[in-house]
Amino acid sequence: GGSLMVPVLVMMFTAQAFPAGEVMHLALGTSMATIFFTSISSVRTHHAHGAVLWPVVARITPGIILGTLIGTHVASLVPTRMLALIFTLFICYVSVQMIINLKPQAHRDLPGIFGTGLVGAGIGFISCLVAIGGGVLSVPFMTWCNVKMQNAIGTSSAIGFPIALGGALGYIWNGWGAAGLPSGSLGFVYVPAVVGVAAVSVLTAPIGARLTHQLPVKTLKRVFAGILLALARISGETAPLLFAVGAATAYNTSFFSEANTALSVQIFGNATSSFPAAQERAWGAALTLMLLTFLFTVAARVVTARLAK
Repeated sequence: GGSLMVPVLVMMFTAQAFPAGEVMHLALGTSMATIFFTSISSVRTHHAHGAVLWPVVARITPGIILGTLIGTHVASLVPTRMLALIFTLFICYVSVQMIINLKPQAHRDLPGIFGTGLVGAGIGFISCLVAIGGGVLSVPFMTWCNVKMQNAIGTSSAIGFPIALGGALGYIWNGWGAAGLPSGSLGFVYVPAVVGVAAVSVLTAPIGARLTHQLPVKTLKRVFAGILLALARISGETAPLLFAVGAATAYNTSFFSEANTALSVQIFGNATSSFPAAQERAWGAALTLMLLTFLFTVAARVVTARLAK
């Protein structure tokens, strides 16, 4: 979902010299529009397994739509850097929650129409600020209300449809007429990216939906949490200095003499340069660091899982 797409879209849009003040808004809006298409494919698979509680979806949808419209308006008023910080903190919170397997204890039933709608408004509002389908919020809420985990996951996939629809329309409306947006944009939704991502995601979403009914939930949550932490580090500009043994400010080709080149230093130095070629090198280095962080995180999760057996 958006937790994976937003950091990648931010890097792609920045590399294409999109307006710096609107990069995060474009990434959020584009992500919401993409989730609209992937949610349809995911819902069909969960529905085939009988995991979607449609009465719950019907009760929560009005609140979801209201929350998304308010959320997108608020997001359009928040500066890009602040949006990036909000996104990073939220993803870090979700990642830690998944890793420690924190989940609410079921001890009550679902609230009535008003209560469910109020919860839906909150889920819709937060989901639009961080461009997610709402599963990380709606699943804990439903399990807290004695809904079985499989039904909670299936129902959350259906809830993701109104979240994505309201979010996409909200970002289109609030970004309409914004100055400097790239060609191919509908407000804060960059259509070429939506087409490209949705074309692939629609094919892979059913695979992920089927896996949720086949693989242990605990394993899925921990792997996904590791991926989220890697992306949060990158998007929040807090990636660890994996190779910062020295403090070289120039590229050093020697492995045996002089200071070792710090990849993070290279990224910063090139990114702040006024030369386009240097900025491209910065993004290449950033993608390299992201890949390394991702691989190390996945490796750590695999080793930990094996040692725990």
